[in-house]
Amino acid sequence: MNDMQKRTWAEISLPNIRHNYRAIRAALPKGCRFLGVVKADAYGHGALAVSKLLQDEGAEYLAVSCLDEALELRGGGITMPILILGHTPHEYTETLIDNDIMQTVSALAKAEEYSAAATALGKTLRIHIKLDTGMSRLGFLCAGDYFEGGVENVARSISLPGLETEGVYTHFAVSDAPGEENEAYTRAQFRLFTDLIAEVERRAAFRFPIRHCANSGAVLHYPEMALDMARPGLLLYGYGDDENKLGLRPCMRLVTTVSTIKHYEPGTSVSYGRRFVCQRRTRMGVLAIGYADGLPRILSNRCSFAAGEGFAPQCGSICMDMCMVDLTDRPEVHVGDEVEIFGERSDLNVLAEIAGTIPYELLCSVYKRVPRVYSA
Repeated sequence: MNDMQKRTWAEISLPNIRHNYRAIRAALPKGCRFLGVVKADAYGHGALAVSKLLQDEGAEYLAVSCLDEALELRGGGITMPILILGHTPHEYTETLIDNDIMQTVSALAKAEEYSAAATALGKTLRIHIKLDTGMSRLGFLCAGDYFEGGVENVARSISLPGLETEGVYTHFAVSDAPGEENEAYTRAQFRLFTDLIAEVERRAAFRFPIRHCANSGAVLHYPEMALDMARPGLLLYGYGDDENKLGLRPCMRLVTTVSTIKHYEPGTSVSYGRRFVCQRRTRMGVLAIGYADGLPRILSNRCSFAAGEGFAPQCGSICMDMCMVDLTDRPEVHVGDEVEIFGERSDLNVLAEIAGTIPYELLCSVYKRVPRVYSA
C-alpha cells in the first residue's frame, strides 16, 4: 500500500486462511469434499484472493450468492466449480452454462424455467437442488404435510430435459447454537433431509452425486453430517461459536490511523448530538475511520480500540469518515500512529457483542473503499 494512502486499511492474512482451510479439512471425514463459501467478497476478505488460495490448496468447490459474484471469479481466472446459492433469473441461463456455473434450484417452477431455457439453447445447465428443512428461506417445501409433495416436485425437477442434477443440499438454522432444543432441531432437519433424499432416489431410480448440509456449525458440532461435502463459511475466516476447537486463526485485522490530537477542557461536548461531554481535561484523538468504512454507528460511546500499549475508549457519535478516542491515558500515541479496530488485540467477537450483532456482519461491513493489504 502506498504510504500516501495510509488512512484506514484491512490486513488480510492468507497464511491464516490457508491454516484454517487445512485445519477444517483435517477434521472432515475421509473423502468429504470441501466447498469454500466466498460470497459477499469472501466475508470481506477478498473473494478472488481467497478463491485462488483455495483452488491452489485443492478445495473442490466454491459457493457465491449471485451471478455477479460468480462472474467476477471466472473473470479472475478461477476454473474450479462454482455454485450460486441464491436465485438467478432464468433469462441468464445461457450465461450460467457458458461460464460453467452451477445454479441452485429451489422450486419446481424455477426448474421448469431453467429447463425450458436450456432446452431452447440446446445446452445443459448443471444444478443443485435445495430443500427447505427448517430454515424457512429458499428450498423445496418438504416438512410435515409437504413431504409427499416435496418428493414429487424434486423427482419431477431432476427428470426435466436440459438439466443435470449434480447435488442436493439444505441449510441448518441452529447448528451453531448450544442447547438440547437446538440440537433436536438440527437433528430433525438432518433426518428430514436424508429421508427425502432416500425417497426421491427410490422413486426416481436416481442417485444424487453430492449431498451437502454441513455448514460451519455442523462441521464443529455434528461431523457425522458432513456426508459428501462440507460447506464452511465463517469458520474458514477464523470465527465461529467455538473456533478454538480447531485452533483456527482470525484472518482480518482492521487498522486506522490518528489524524489529529486536541486537548479539551471539562464540559466540552464531542461530535454529533453532544452524546459525549468531557469530564476532565481530555487528550482527544481523531481516527480516520467511520461508518462509511464499516465501523457501525451503534458502537458509539460503547467500545475501545487497541492503541499504543493499551486501549483507548471511543468517544461521541461515530461519524461517516472519522471517530474520536480518548488518548489521555495513552500519552505514547501520536498523530500518524496506528490504532487497531479489531484483530490480534481487539477481539471482533467483543465488538460484535457490544453492537448486538454477529462477527459476519462486521466483517462484511468493511467497505470497498478500505484497501485490503494481503500478507503471503
